Amino acid sequence: MKEIVLTKPECFDVRDAAQCRDLGENDVRVRVKRIGVCGTDIHAYYGRQPFFTYPRVLGHELGVEVIESASNDPRLKPGTLCAVEPYLNNSDSQASRRGRTNCCEDLNVLGVHIDGGMRPELVLPAHKLHTMESLNVDQLALVETLCIGAHAVERGRADGKDFCAVIGAGPIGLGCAAFARNHAGIVAVVDVQESRLAFCRDAMGIPHTVTLGRDSEPPLADRLREIFGGDLPSLIIDATGNARSMAGCFDLAANGGRIVFAGLFQGDVSFHDPTFHRKELSILATRNATAETFRSVMAAIDNGEIDPESWIGARIPFDEVPARFAKTVTTQGLIKAVIELP
Repeated sequence: MKEIVLTKPECFDVRDAAQCRDLGENDVRVRVKRIGVCGTDIHAYYGRQPFFTYPRVLGHELGVEVIESASNDPRLKPGTLCAVEPYLNNSDSQASRRGRTNCCEDLNVLGVHIDGGMRPELVLPAHKLHTMESLNVDQLALVETLCIGAHAVERGRADGKDFCAVIGAGPIGLGCAAFARNHAGIVAVVDVQESRLAFCRDAMGIPHTVTLGRDSEPPLADRLREIFGGDLPSLIIDATGNARSMAGCFDLAANGGRIVFAGLFQGDVSFHDPTFHRKELSILATRNATAETFRSVMAAIDNGEIDPESWIGARIPFDEVPARFAKTVTTQGLIKAVIELP
């Protein structure tokens, strides 16, 4: 069996897969079937990912099949398909004891801090596997990326009174928009790529979009006021990972509003303190997701609230990843690529 290793920026290597550890109590051995390609993977490939070291086996958006289980969980029988919660937390940490497993002080994320799923098999704790019989393996592979967006909306406490602006329509921003649509009053999505905004309108049923980049356009605040009946957004979710965009949120937010930073970059965000205090803004970070979020996202897929399969625009056979990765992930208008294993 082979695994694919990112040995340094822009350099994949194929090698014999490392031996999986023996099953401990409540462990499950799984076969990797699908790997969603995330922005994290792309940033790592190009050497722009914080909290990352080389060499690394990428892959944390995973659809897997149970091979054998040492768990007493009756759902995890051989052949069961699962989504993977790839955040391996320390249950004794302060954050974990408070239920904040997603931001544990001693967190290891598959494919980021430790080797991930670009290999045929993994051994994982049973409680990090989530299954629902109605979901197929493609849907399961995209659960994790949707959870990032869903958790950002949870952090922002979106409700029906909110005017919500989602800035950035990459996969994470689209996930934020999908779940904001189900909770906020009106949602507008902002991006520089019209093709992504067309996807919001046509595939996601979000009619309000703003394309940035035209020299003659009115200021973004004016365009949002037009959508929101003269008001500014009470909730902004910035999924750009762009310092200028993130800093601009402080001027865009309504008084008493909330700003959620779903994207990150390697640097500092600065803001004008009098504006921050005058508006009494709340700033929130969002990181990963919890098991509860995984369950709610899978339920949303099951009941048809969101269709992740429509996001898949490219499929790469596992053994073709080194040759095709860069060209595929830079395809104009691509929402999501998926790596397929037998």
